[in-house]
Amino acid sequence: MLRADLDHREWLPDDAKTGEMVFIPGGTFRMGSDHHYPEEAPSHRVSVDGFWIDRTPVTNRQFKQFVNATGHVTEAQIVPDPKDYPGALKEMLYAGSLVFSPLPRITDLRDWSQWWSFMRGANWRHPYGPGTNIKGLDDHPVVHVSFSDAAAYARWAGKDLPTEAEWEFAARGGLEGEEFAWGDALMPGGKHMANIWQGNFPVQNLGEDGFERTSPVMAFPPNGYGLYDMIGNVWEWTGDWWSARRVADVAKPCCIPQNPRGGREEASFDPCQPNIQIPRKVLKGGSHLCAPNYCRRYRPAARHAEPVDTSTSHVGFRCVVRSRSAQPSPVHSVT
Repeated sequence: MLRADLDHREWLPDDAKTGEMVFIPGGTFRMGSDHHYPEEAPSHRVSVDGFWIDRTPVTNRQFKQFVNATGHVTEAQIVPDPKDYPGALKEMLYAGSLVFSPLPRITDLRDWSQWWSFMRGANWRHPYGPGTNIKGLDDHPVVHVSFSDAAAYARWAGKDLPTEAEWEFAARGGLEGEEFAWGDALMPGGKHMANIWQGNFPVQNLGEDGFERTSPVMAFPPNGYGLYDMIGNVWEWTGDWWSARRVADVAKPCCIPQNPRGGREEASFDPCQPNIQIPRKVLKGGSHLCAPNYCRRYRPAARHAEPVDTSTSHVGFRCVVRSRSAQPSPVHSVT
């Protein structure tokens, strides 16, 4: 919850907001992919205007400054409202968040409940549940933040959350059509380029890149724009509503979507849970849990739907500041 009297940075001049951010020149690029998951297809040309973006995901140190200044309480620290979860037992509704905690024996890779646990008391200050803390993790990305938590931080900082198109353009680092943020090889010359899973997910984590969970935000090389952790470490919230279908290329170059946005809020609900009408936003970038044998979403084109009230131990965010000419255009997805 944000105290309005402290929501002050919106009126700061751009140079005060963007001093430590990276400016991304506008351009046209091919968004999405035709070679991996169906929700990434079809690839299509879009254009974005120039914008500034955080060099790294927001860290625990930065989020702590925000909480100290505003008194913000994250959704993971609040008991859920029963009306949002029809049919849920009262004893199932408590303050907490999803923590990666695999069972000793995994029997079905289609059942994510075998490695995710909604843990009482898990939140950004206690990322792995009661008894854990963020001591020594100041430079790790903040986790257990819902969409509204990320948006509240962005407002306080006088910034915004990126659109999916802005995020993907920045993640590509100036490369056109490459698989990863650094090229076509996952490990060029045998070098680990991002914090992802090595081993047989979710039962064997070899930790060959040096980390079993999150990593400090500058632990791996930046992309061509000087941005860190655009791939792996934590998924990142965008401001776009989820849409499972994408539009194809337009016939004429003059009609390429400019500063596009995603789907419609009312079309973003999960069709597998018709009784729970909670809209979903687009996550980008993959996380330290993405593995070659299970979730190959450690790529700029990859995307994932996340309910706006959900927080987990592998989702964070970063912010943008748009140039005054960059105003997102109407929805361009097919729903």
